[in-house]
Amino acid sequence: MTVKSCEKVEKSQVALTIEVGAAEFQAAIEKAYQKMRRKVNVPGFRPGKAPRKLIEGMYGAEVFFEEAINIAFPDAYEAAVKEKELEVVGYPAVELEGQATQDGFTFKATVPVYPEVTLGQYKGLSAPKDEVKVTAADVDERIKALQDRNVRLVSVDREAQEGDTAVIDFEGFLNGTPFDGGKGENHSLELGSHSFVPGFEEQVVGMKAGEEKDIDITFPEDYQPDLAGKAVVFKVKVHEVKMKEVPELDDEFAKDVSEFDTLKELKADVKKKLTEERQKAADRAFEDTLIEQVAEGLTVEVPDAMVENQCRQYLENFRMQIAQSGIPFDQYMQITGNSEAKILEDAKEPAGRQVRVDLAVAAIIKAENIEISDEDAEAEYQKLAEQYNMELDMVKKYLPMEQVKDQLASRKAVEIVTESATATKPEKKEAEEGEKKPKRTAKKAEAAEEGEKPAKKTAAKKTTKKAETEEGAEKPKTTRKKKTTEPAE
Repeated sequence: MTVKSCEKVEKSQVALTIEVGAAEFQAAIEKAYQKMRRKVNVPGFRPGKAPRKLIEGMYGAEVFFEEAINIAFPDAYEAAVKEKELEVVGYPAVELEGQATQDGFTFKATVPVYPEVTLGQYKGLSAPKDEVKVTAADVDERIKALQDRNVRLVSVDREAQEGDTAVIDFEGFLNGTPFDGGKGENHSLELGSHSFVPGFEEQVVGMKAGEEKDIDITFPEDYQPDLAGKAVVFKVKVHEVKMKEVPELDDEFAKDVSEFDTLKELKADVKKKLTEERQKAADRAFEDTLIEQVAEGLTVEVPDAMVENQCRQYLENFRMQIAQSGIPFDQYMQITGNSEAKILEDAKEPAGRQVRVDLAVAAIIKAENIEISDEDAEAEYQKLAEQYNMELDMVKKYLPMEQVKDQLASRKAVEIVTESATATKPEKKEAEEGEKKPKRTAKKAEAAEEGEKPAKKTAAKKTTKKAETEEGAEKPKTTRKKKTTEPAE
């Protein structure tokens, strides 16, 4: 293999012209013969037994060339990339130059490479930062959520009311025939939760345990295609009616749900934790804004391949998110009328921003000569083991040291930017203006901390259209690589 030329072209690509010599090509032709000989029929020979020269004489000397080129190309390409010390970030576009002969062949491979990055200003920046406040109402709201999570359901011998939970069997019929996904047994349905198709829960209200009833429903026009706008009948039987028993907010409640003896102590702890959560969210939003400023100030030609890879990562994250909600991804796509192509297209803009953020962090690491020692990585391992209550060896099994070092280096790079920056007071904006662009706020972080999982849905339940790509809509994250130091569960 000989690299005849190595030239930089637009969008951070390199064009390699590579020559595969006679010896390498002949070795590839022999491999092609060994692979293909059983598929070649030669009179007088059993399959696979005909000599190579005889086959070449019958079908032409070039009979194995195409397969031989496919065999020779990967090794020649990888050797050329290694020789030229290229950091490739995607697959090459390959074209043959001229005709292959017994003496070899020449091909051109155009491949995207890690781009040259020139940093702009990354120290002495300024950005708005929210002032953290926690009011008594905020604390009461969190306590109320805690109270709601500790509600007990108790059976009652009366008609079901809104807010009750009815344990039901149901089966849906379209023109007298059961339809897929329209059946459930011993299903606990909270009346008023609007988790079923509109009109269903309202007709269960008033039923008692042991009662059976036919419920007439017309599916919404935006429902899944085979049921959209159709009138159906659900046969429903109520097994049990349960009402919520809400605990009193007193010292006994505090003892039941926490390590504290009084409600006053519990509220003080809630306020402390809320303050910490909102401070972390405000700090992270401040960091994000600063790093985005650094990313915008880069001089760089971003290869399309890097953006496409990030789009793919968003798609995989979105696929996992849908799976965790209990809905098969294919079913979700069918219900919403979405497609992978549209998700990838919608993800291009946020993916491009994320790539620039990653490039910015990597450039700061290089400019500041940030290096992470083995001791620092070991300390991080120990911290993670304690945080996730895992054995140290198990954490190391899931997280290679190089990955931990990358994450620590990224963290130090961000610290360099934030420690030299100035926090300013956020400008007051009209409420309607604030609705135009979603912002990462401490309130959202608080909601994420609560982290309640959505209930599973069946075909009998209603579905709502979500944003085409929730992952793609996220603000760029200040990580150099798409890695995390959180152990897999």
